[in-house]
Formats: sequence, structure tokens, C-alpha cells
Amino acid sequence: MRYGMNLLLWTTDVTDAHWPLLERLKAIGYDLVEVPVFETGDVAAYARLGARLRGLGLAPHAVTALGAEANIASDDATIRASGEARLRAIVDCAAALGAPTLSGPIHSALGVFTGQGPRADEIARSTEILGRIAAHARPAGMRLAIEPLNRFECYLLNDLASAAAFAEAVAPDAGVLYDTFHAHIEEKDVAAAIAANADRIALVHVSENDRSTPGRGQVRWRENFTALKAAGYDGPLIVEAFGLALPALSAATRIWRRMFDDEFALAEESLAFMKQQWEVA
Repeated sequence: MRYGMNLLLWTTDVTDAHWPLLERLKAIGYDLVEVPVFETGDVAAYARLGARLRGLGLAPHAVTALGAEANIASDDATIRASGEARLRAIVDCAAALGAPTLSGPIHSALGVFTGQGPRADEIARSTEILGRIAAHARPAGMRLAIEPLNRFECYLLNDLASAAAFAEAVAPDAGVLYDTFHAHIEEKDVAAAIAANADRIALVHVSENDRSTPGRGQVRWRENFTALKAAGYDGPLIVEAFGLALPALSAATRIWRRMFDDEFALAEESLAFMKQQWEVA
């Protein structure tokens, strides 16, 4: 099993200033990092970052999200076109990074609601565009890992079954990112959801119910790890936690109070927890 850390705990834009952080994550024992790809102006910088990460022994994966101005499920053709262009630019950066996956809620805009559930035409528009994005990513050996979010963050895809069916419609190689935080809210039976949709799970986010240190909250961890292992999941397990270091991200993830003492203590405890849970699953 490979273990990773999502860098959104510290930054939305990885630069040379974060190198001591990356060295420390490697020293703690992580195998990979999930790199936020929001800035798309300098593809060469992602290539340099990817090479440097691999030299350190950390495999780079990529994660992103879309705002209202780039919502590919929108009724507005101009907004959809902007979203498709943005996703193509993100794929180019992730490809330069050398990421095997591009993950995140790329099916629609984070925090945008219509007051009703997803319509068939919204699903169709998003599916069509992501089909083209999957084709754009494929020559680089990159797979999309489409993330369903809980009902308070989006309305288009909330549960694993819907996301798996959506991914299948996008492309034969499109996958799903399974996040334990969102599943804790949306799934009636996490083990059954994993078993029924295991063939589409490309990545797993290990995230506690309060977004802090995995293992210190209410997520039914034994059921999650046992079901993933029984299903033959062999992708990475990636910690996703959020704090107060980034005000804009804290607002987006609704983090209003500090729920852990130290980011690196969280990283160390999370890695030990994942290894222990996987071993006994």
C-alpha cells in the first residue's frame, strides 16, 4: 500500500518555499503527495516540481476544483466553455507534474446550488465535457478521479454509486475518488457502497468527520478499511485534512476552529493510523 498527504493542509500553490515541508513529509514516511493545481500559468514550473518531488522519493498526484465561473454543468455555454478550457490547462499542468491522476469535484462548481437536485441535462453536459477532458489527459497516462461531495458542498454528485455511474459514462478509464468524510455523511452502508463500486475507485481520501486527524472522530474506519481491502483496492490512501492556515480555504471547507495541535503531528499520527488500520483490516 502507498500512503500520501494532500498538501491543501498547508497551501493551494506549492513553491520552493514549501520544500522543507516536503522533505519532512518524506522523512515521516509518506510515499506521495497530492499537489493542488489551481494556478495554470507556468507549466514548466510544474515539470520542475514533479522532477524534484520524484528525486526526493515522493510521487506527485494532482487535485483541483472548479469555481462558479468555470462550472461545466452550467446552463450558460460561455461558462461551460470557460470551464472546459480551464480543465484542459489544469490537465496540461498535471501532465507536466507527472501525475497519474487528476482528482477532485471536477464535475461541477464547488458551493453552487440551484435549489433542486441534478437535472439530466446538467449531468449530460458535465459528462460530455469530462469525456473530452479524459481524452485530453489519456496520452499523458493520466486518469480522472471524479469526487462526489456531500449535499452541503454540491448537488450534482453526492454518493459513490452516482459518481461511479457518472464516471462510467464519462470514459472507460475514468475513476472515482472515494472520500471517507463525504461518505460518512451520504452513505447508509459504506462497506456495501465500496463493494458495489470498487472497480471505479481510483483514489481514496482518508478524512475524518471533522476534517482533522483521522482516527480521532466518528468515521467508521474499520468498515472502510476492511471493505477496501476485501475489494482488492490497491491504489493510494491519501490523508485529506483542513486547518486554519489558509483563510480562503478554511472558509470554503467551513473550518471555523482549530481541531488539532500541529500539522506535522497530524501527518505523523495519520500515517501510523492508516498503516495500522490497513494491516488489521
